[in-house]
Amino acid sequence: MGKGDGCCFSAIMSNVPILLITITVTIIVIRVLYVIYWSSKPLRTTSPQPVSTLVVLGSGGHTAEMLNLLSVLQKDRFTPRFYIAAATDHMSLQKALSFENSLVDKTGVKTAQFKQIYRSREVGQSYLTSVGTTIIAMAHALWLMIKIRPQVILCNGPGTCIPLCVIAFIFKVVGIRWSTIFYVESIARVRRLSLSGLLLYKLHMADQLFVQWPQLQRKYPRAHYVGCLM
Repeated sequence: MGKGDGCCFSAIMSNVPILLITITVTIIVIRVLYVIYWSSKPLRTTSPQPVSTLVVLGSGGHTAEMLNLLSVLQKDRFTPRFYIAAATDHMSLQKALSFENSLVDKTGVKTAQFKQIYRSREVGQSYLTSVGTTIIAMAHALWLMIKIRPQVILCNGPGTCIPLCVIAFIFKVVGIRWSTIFYVESIARVRRLSLSGLLLYKLHMADQLFVQWPQLQRKYPRAHYVGCLM
């Protein structure tokens, strides 16, 4: 092999890492676009099989709105149900437990589990210290999602839903599990989406995003107006 051939071979080999990185990034981008495209499509399923459902609860009125929504859903369709609330939010899980107990009294079937998750940031916590708690929250969300692997995620505003939805989206991209994310914006949001809703909307993570006021749908055209659910 001559010097010229050796130089060409060295040049080619030096470009291999760049080529591999380019191919990998291209594949990831194509996969992300594929997931976003199909996530935005209306669901067309006639399967009678129940779907495991992750329900994200939150303090304030979030839990009341979520339980009100669950009361009108087909319970035998969205089962088993996994309720998740922040580790510092004990009232939400108590309300969910009471709700499920009322269903058990009617059907005699217990299909719910209750779990807690670390918050990314507590109210009043400094942004500097929230970096560490966010990492912990993401790791905990990953562990929960691996354990539960829900087919459907229902959320309506609490910040605890963001790590779970991010992990669910990553699972879609890498092909671990396709979890359909339904986000129902709180009725208290009249003029603009909450931070959680805005993130899921802008990043195209929610498969379906519902709002309860027509002016919100006009401002965010990919959202679906469903009227007041309370």
